Amino acid sequence: MNTPIKRCISVSLLTLPLLLCACVSQSNKPSGKLPKRIAFGSCADQNQPMPVLDQVVALNPDLFIYLGDNIYGDTEDMDTLQAKYQTLAAREEFQRLKQSTPLLATWDDHDYGRNDAGKEYPKKAESKEIFLNFWDEPLDSERWQHEGIYTSYHYKQDGKQLQIILLDTRTFRDPITRKNDNKGRYIPHPKPGSTMLGEAQWRWLEAQLQKPADLRIIGSSTQFSHEHNGYESWTNFPFEQQRMIDLIQRTKANGAVFITGDVHWGEISKRPVDGGYDLIDITASGINRDWKSVSPNKYRVSSAVREYHFGTIEIDWSGKFPKMECSIYDLNGTKRESLLVPAAQLQHQ
Repeated sequence: MNTPIKRCISVSLLTLPLLLCACVSQSNKPSGKLPKRIAFGSCADQNQPMPVLDQVVALNPDLFIYLGDNIYGDTEDMDTLQAKYQTLAAREEFQRLKQSTPLLATWDDHDYGRNDAGKEYPKKAESKEIFLNFWDEPLDSERWQHEGIYTSYHYKQDGKQLQIILLDTRTFRDPITRKNDNKGRYIPHPKPGSTMLGEAQWRWLEAQLQKPADLRIIGSSTQFSHEHNGYESWTNFPFEQQRMIDLIQRTKANGAVFITGDVHWGEISKRPVDGGYDLIDITASGINRDWKSVSPNKYRVSSAVREYHFGTIEIDWSGKFPKMECSIYDLNGTKRESLLVPAAQLQHQ
């Protein structure tokens, strides 16, 4: 029996209807053609309507990236987790999206399996298999070969190159320290040795950033370029956050932009970097989830969007350097926030 068949039958029988009728078709995976419009979002309760997805379809993007909390699984029972994926698969809005648009995905805590969980979650291997089967990961994908679900995609056309990197911020992440304020907040990790990505993923990422690209979109399930607010994010691991900044500078990786989710509001942040270019972070995290308030963020360069929303990056490849328009659209398909970013400004000297 070959390896692909083993992967299909090693999951429980509840997965079978997902595999037969609900997965993103492999033909719907991205081609090598350079995308000009990329949409993205996160935080989608599978039990609630998702009209935002119809606005995504209407915009006709070349690609849609799910940034995590793609379902709210929150369980160690894998049959329950699979059933929740099946609920998402049955939603007509999701079906219309997957029929019209190539889909990529990473996970966050709720589809990983437990709220705010990291490497201590005991079912991460089983959850990974369900995740990859649902998103119809190609059988020759590197994701099947290593621990975790981090991966990258490369597009090249007419001498221009785009790299999309999807990080795994759950499988290897050390436990975080809760603040003693009864508000569910966290404090920055005090130890330099604490990790967000784990050493294997860091080595892989360094190799990725050394590859040539005019533009690099780095997908992280949690925010990167924002002010610490006590919720889960890279700011809870300040040494890891600085390691990322240093790595981008050391590898001279030009054109890096972050897309993130998790917090249930949308915003655009720009974090200055000493000796390097500003790191932009477009957060889109409200497919059908919102939050009672928006935290302060001194790096925010837009207004915050609390209504259901999704993000986009429009790319003009016509010049020497690509030009980007980073935007957030609301439930009505209205462009609420926008930032023009010439990639010429995202270059190391």
